[in-house]
Amino acid sequence: MTNRLRVLRAERGWSQQEVAERLGVSRQSVNAIETGRYDPSLPLAFRIAELFGLAIEQCFTSPSQECPQ
Repeated sequence: MTNRLRVLRAERGWSQQEVAERLGVSRQSVNAIETGRYDPSLPLAFRIAELFGLAIEQCFTSPSQECPQ
């Protein structure tokens, strides 16, 4: 699964620590999600989407749904 967490965070000028505090997770978890080393649980994915005011599909994409380059 790919995600736009890094881009969304940067657009708002938030640090990984700020996002982590807002989500109730560690900064390391935010980093692992951003780098694709960890896929968040469904409840956490929904919290991320809500934090940014987006639908979950606007934050996360299944590799099979990505557009070919």
